Amino acid sequence: MIGEPLGADGLSATLWRERRQLELLNFRLETQLLYLGTGKTQWLTFTSADLEAVLEKLRFETLARNVEAAAVAAEWGVPGEPDLPRLAAAAPEGIWGELLLDHRRDMSLLLQHIQSAIEANREALKSALEGVARDLDAVASSPEPADELSVLARQANAAHALAVVENCGQPLVAEFLGATE
Repeated sequence: MIGEPLGADGLSATLWRERRQLELLNFRLETQLLYLGTGKTQWLTFTSADLEAVLEKLRFETLARNVEAAAVAAEWGVPGEPDLPRLAAAAPEGIWGELLLDHRRDMSLLLQHIQSAIEANREALKSALEGVARDLDAVASSPEPADELSVLARQANAAHALAVVENCGQPLVAEFLGATE
């Protein structure tokens, strides 16, 4: 009937949307890393904004997944805050247990890729910040007029990008998957 909870169907659909956002987060992290690898730090404002947009959508999908999981847990008699392994174990006969475990496996793999991309971005951004610090030292000691403001803007963009990358971890997703990030 219209308006009734979708149960396991709704949970699975929500998990697919959440997986899509995790894939997009990984893509955005890898894209930023490619720009950093070529020294094109002028694009950090855009790559950071892209990451922030994905993180916002991912927060919404995580909330929606929690609502769906709670409804399925109530339907299947799973007490407390359900995680994906507990839901899969409580699934009725049929495909649901296997499907939920497939979601868990694929999402766990995505989280591993995301964590690797976070670490690589962190290192590349720290290197970029070190380069900017050297540029600031050169500007300060140079007798030639230099554009100190542009160097400071690069420093601010790299620092902001690093702060965004530091927020890309997904501990709530990892917790739901029954894993630690």
